[in-house]
Parts: sequence; structure tokens; C-alpha cells
Amino acid sequence: QVQLVESGGGLVQPGGSLRLSCAASGRISSINAMGWYRQAPGKARELVAGITSGGSTNYADSVKGRFTISRDNAKNTVYLQMNSLKPEDTAVFYCNADVTVLWGRRLYWGQGTQVTVSS
Repeated sequence: QVQLVESGGGLVQPGGSLRLSCAASGRISSINAMGWYRQAPGKARELVAGITSGGSTNYADSVKGRFTISRDNAKNTVYLQMNSLKPEDTAVFYCNADVTVLWGRRLYWGQGTQVTVSS
């Protein structure tokens, strides 16, 4: 089994910063792409940022210049540094990872962490 555990969410004022972490553990052979998604109340889940095993990144237009995704391959961990947060960033943030295990390859999801941007 593979587990993704997120941390770092919380309540922050507009203009503030938060850093999310997502650590993968279990019977992992390798991790390919990793990413962060978010889902606001009443809205569909959307991609926030993604990063390949080689470090190439992509971002939603709404977060470009404010959010930075990174990863530590030795720790099987992906991070999301969020700066200049806005109320519209309020959502549950989920990480995912495209993981190769002994028996194959599969996409795993974390349980989600709440980010609330409010004064």
C-alpha cells in the first residue's frame, strides 16, 4: 500500500503565506509526476500545480507568480509554497502522486488539507 499524507493547511489572512507538504510512504519503487489540486465548495477539483520527476513544473494561471511547487525525491515529498494568498484560494488542497510499485503503476491521492484565506 502507498499513503500520501498532507500537512500545513490552516487559516491565514489575505496576503499571507502557507507551505503545504505531502509525504508519500509505502512499497514505492519510484514516483513519477506529483501534483497539487484544490476543490472549493460547490466547485470541481482543479489542478493547481504539477511537477515531474525531473523537476519540470506547470501551474494554473490563477496561481502563477504566487505559488511554487517543489519536491524532495529522497524524502518522497512534494511541497507547495503559497504566497500572496487571496480569499478565492480558499479550498481543500489535495496532493497526488503517480507511483510505480512492484505490481504496476497507479495514481494515489492524499486525504486533503483545508486552506482558508480570510480576515
